This record gives sequence, C-alpha cells and structure tokens, in this order.
Amino acid sequence: MQQKEKVSTIAHMLGVSRQSIYHWRKIYQSGGNLKTVPHPGRPPTLSDDQIDTLGELLMQGATAHGWQNDLWTAKRVAEVIRKHFFVEFSTGNVRRILKDRLGWTVQRPVQQEKKRDDSKIKQWKEEVFPQIVRDARAEGAYIVFVDEAGFMASPTRRLTFAPRGKTPVVKVIDPHGRISAAGAITVSPQNRRLNFIYYLLPNNINFRGDTITLFLKEIVRHIHSPMTLLWDGFSIHLSEPVNEFLDQHPEISVEPFPEYAHELNPVDKAWLYVKYDRLPNYPPATLDELRNRVIQEFDDLRKKPKVLAWCIEQAGLKTRLP
Repeated sequence: MQQKEKVSTIAHMLGVSRQSIYHWRKIYQSGGNLKTVPHPGRPPTLSDDQIDTLGELLMQGATAHGWQNDLWTAKRVAEVIRKHFFVEFSTGNVRRILKDRLGWTVQRPVQQEKKRDDSKIKQWKEEVFPQIVRDARAEGAYIVFVDEAGFMASPTRRLTFAPRGKTPVVKVIDPHGRISAAGAITVSPQNRRLNFIYYLLPNNINFRGDTITLFLKEIVRHIHSPMTLLWDGFSIHLSEPVNEFLDQHPEISVEPFPEYAHELNPVDKAWLYVKYDRLPNYPPATLDELRNRVIQEFDDLRKKPKVLAWCIEQAGLKTRLP
C-alpha cells in the first residue's frame, strides 16, 4: 500500500477482502506486529440463513441474474452476494464459501438436447423400467443393455501433474484412427449374474445394420434363454437386417430407452470407465496395439461384476426389485 498499489489488487493477490487489508494496515500503523497477532479466524460474514438463501439464488442459474449463460464464476457469485446481502467478498473468499459452506465443486457442464423431455425420462425410470424388470423376471428372461462406441488412436486426455511451464505432450499415430465396439451388459434372471459381451469391427469401420446383427448373433450365442434387449432408437437399431433378425428370434423382446437419454444406458458408463479410468492419456503405437489393449480391458471387465453393478447404479436403474 505504501508503494501505491491498488487495495483491490492486493486483496485479490492474497485472496482476502479489502476490509482485511485496511484492518492489517491499522494494526501495522499502531505499532502491532502482524506476525505475532493472534488470528482466531474471521467469523463468517454471512449467517447460515443467508448461506441457504444464497444457495437458492444460485440454483436459479446465472441467466436468471442477468448473465448470458449459466456459468457460475467466483466473480459472478461475489456480485450476487453484493447485490443481495450488501457485503463485498474477494473471489478467494467466494470460492471458500462455495466449497466449504455450500458444498459446491468445479464441474464441466454436460450437454443435453433441447428436445429432451425430462418428465418422460423420469417416468420411464420410475414406472416403465421397473415394469420391464418385473416382466422379464416373470418370463425368466435376461435383461440386456446394448450400446456402441468408438475407441480412438487419439487418446482421451485427463489432467496430470507436470512442472510449471512444461506441458506434457501425447504423440498420436492417427488422430482419426478408430476401432468401433459394441457392448452389452447382461443381467441374468433373478439378478444373480452380470456379464459383459463385446464385438469389435475392423479398423476404421462404423457399425451398420448388418454388423449390429452380427453382434446380436454373438449375444444369442452366449445367452440361450429369452431376453429383453434395451437400446436407443438409433437408425441402425431400426434397420431392415436387424428387424429381420428379430423376426427370426421371438425370444428377444426390444424396449427402447427414452429419446436423448443416453445416460440411462449402463453400457455408456462402461465406456466411460474404460476410456477415462483405464485408458486416459494412452497413445498406442498402432491401431492393432490399441485393439489388443481394448480387448484386454473388456476381458478384465467381464471378471468385475462389481464394476458392472456400478455401471447400472450410475445409470440410476434398479434391477433388484422388492
């Protein structure tokens, strides 16, 4: 302050309020030693009731408070506090309020289709799916969740520690190289066993109706019982080869997921587990190396019923009914 630095800049650098800066200067000017002054901790400026009110205000979204998007930053929250409670906080204090008193964390937004109908999705989870489980149990049928994904030669990137100024580099062989995979999590009648079935296409080939039919044949080869198959309404699932195959297998009944609700499919969680937990920042030297690693991970997944159960739980579905 003696060097004419702005108080707001000093407060920002130290992560404290401007009031603290003025308070410390007063102590210093009165001859006090800041290093030996007891620091019992500054009492919260916002009461618990005010914190509850702040939480309600923030849950309205940033657009409700005049911003063009719903991203909450510490600076925006500080502005909300100033307008509604007439108290000014530094961004550092705001971050502590969000973390310690509201229990908020920094998160990456998830994109959703505007056509998505949350009420129908909620009804499907609470009413339709439990009835599907009851019907399958009554018929002694397996429940089979099916989905497709691509595994890229360009790896899924995750944060990692590194020296300051030395950004880690992951070198890739082909940013567009990929292996298309289809997967199924199967739940046996009475929910006694979980399994994972998969099928891989040749390099750089996408699934079509005929190749999805090959995967359905693989599922039938593993399951010699009636089954209820759940997947989305993607065009290849409604293709002529698939319809012909299903007509030839009346023991297979099909139930679609609600539109724009991929998060309901447990297989989607299995893809996330492999990509983000098992293979992040992994740069294969060749697509064949990637294929071998994916096969290894899928074979290991078959041996991990707890992970498969976690995938179903993360999808918000219950295959165990009273």
